[in-house]
Amino acid sequence: MQLALAILDRSGSRIVSIDFVDNPYHGVHLDEEGELCRMSPKDGTTTCHRYCTAYLVSNGKPITLAMTYVRSDEKQADAVERVLDRVEAYTFEIELLLADSGFYNERVIRRSQEIAATVVPVAEKGDRLEEKLETHKSYMTTYRMYKDSERELRFPLAVSVSYQNGDRGKHGEVVRGYVACDLGDRTPSQVEHCYRKRSAIESSYRLYRSARAVTSTQDPIVRFAFVVVSFLLENLWLVLRWAVVARPRRGGRDLPEEFTFSVFCDWIRHALEEELERRWKIEMNGVGVPDAYTSAAG
Repeated sequence: MQLALAILDRSGSRIVSIDFVDNPYHGVHLDEEGELCRMSPKDGTTTCHRYCTAYLVSNGKPITLAMTYVRSDEKQADAVERVLDRVEAYTFEIELLLADSGFYNERVIRRSQEIAATVVPVAEKGDRLEEKLETHKSYMTTYRMYKDSERELRFPLAVSVSYQNGDRGKHGEVVRGYVACDLGDRTPSQVEHCYRKRSAIESSYRLYRSARAVTSTQDPIVRFAFVVVSFLLENLWLVLRWAVVARPRRGGRDLPEEFTFSVFCDWIRHALEEELERRWKIEMNGVGVPDAYTSAAG
């Protein structure tokens, strides 16, 4: 991993994004119901195995740093803390932590801001927060989550007002709020710009799904291992593509289009088939070509 970081992130930018990955599952649990989580309908099911992941976002090259299995009978904040503990153990210093609105949680925010500056979109809950977002002008303020309780948490709130000028067929004013811990020197629009950097992980999800092993096992640990391998393959491909295959040129490196992730996975697959001496078999019918066909062929 340190080699991957050294090669792919020479600028030293350390922006980490955390997210949940849902792997659709058609079936029942192996031992306990807590093995499976519920999700919005996808691929003909609402059941999934869920994982919490952390990525290093650098120059459009998302590197997977840590991953943990998430159970439905545990608090999601517990899974997030496991991942953040692993990320914090790396030797490099994190510049910024990004997460989507699903991580708008008191425990997650507390733990994140202990590690680095943090940006999380707020979930529009409660009259006090809605009042903060009823504006036509961007501004920075302070918000108190669980006000006047033992769990009270104060954090900087960036309220950003932008306009949709026909983007995706939409028009009008858009008001968004962001947790902006340790970003007091940024404007709301700069905070929003920081958050948009996490969009690079969407390409990582597409690649991971293309390399995900197909299995019928109900064992959540085995399925988790397959998911980990797919992300490790993606990390390895990024290193090889950038450090070994890319050709140096003035102003950067020339990345050959032919060395795609699909090609790389095919190479791995062929190498494994040769190493394991895999043979394809199919049961014969035991009859052969019928006599009628033999006579017709002359």
